[in-house]
Amino acid sequence: MSAKAKKDTQKIRIRVKSFDHKLLDEAVKKIVLIAKDSWAMVVGPIPLPTKIDKVTVNRSTFVNKDAREQFEIRRHTRLLDILEPNAKTLELLQDINISSGVWVEIKV
Repeated sequence: MSAKAKKDTQKIRIRVKSFDHKLLDEAVKKIVLIAKDSWAMVVGPIPLPTKIDKVTVNRSTFVNKDAREQFEIRRHTRLLDILEPNAKTLELLQDINISSGVWVEIKV
């Protein structure tokens, strides 16, 4: 395939983020099924590194500096590429019903 032919192919890049990996995997399965039903090629899902934010707080207000608690929140991310999408693919992706708590970014 020549360099010009690679540039001419259309691609949809979908980035899916969530704090709960189970909800994330369900959403990715729905997206993959919709893309395959519309005869588009799917590359992925590619799991990106999990971002972990840690917070340390004191247990008491001003005494016992040694007594602390640590909390963390994990952000899971998956990346999907849909190659050669058609109008039906875009229409179905816009009408998809994904549970709350899952963020979806679609770039054409």
